[in-house]
Amino acid sequence: MTNPAAPPLIQPQEQVVLYDGTCKLCNGWVNFLLRYDRYRTVRLAAVQSEQGKALLRWAGLPEDKISTIVLIAHGQVYLRAEAIFRVMGGLPWPWHLLAALRFLPPALSNRCYDLIARNRYRLFGRYDGVRAVAADHPQRFLDQQ
Repeated sequence: MTNPAAPPLIQPQEQVVLYDGTCKLCNGWVNFLLRYDRYRTVRLAAVQSEQGKALLRWAGLPEDKISTIVLIAHGQVYLRAEAIFRVMGGLPWPWHLLAALRFLPPALSNRCYDLIARNRYRLFGRYDGVRAVAADHPQRFLDQQ
């Protein structure tokens, strides 16, 4: 998915992962990235934050009913399994090897992704509000600039 205008709030070379701040699985993904993204290749924003909503609007995605991880990278929008695989490609050994899963048929990888996403609250739980996650550096989260 491509938007001709540059995304707001981020520099052209930056990548941002938008995630559900109330989802325990999504927060686990954020904690994973904070731990293993040593080169700080992605920035983060909860879809419930003003910054997350602005990026969702830019991407042409609904602000109120988003049920997927969104990656905005170099003016492109990636959703679902493709977003996960692209982020994994920027991580150090051994995690970047998982990016090879990007070559699976999208119908298969997205079906698996959708099954987990549809049941994430039931399987992993949900926070009452957006969970505050401690950043590994001051600019990691868009709302903490």
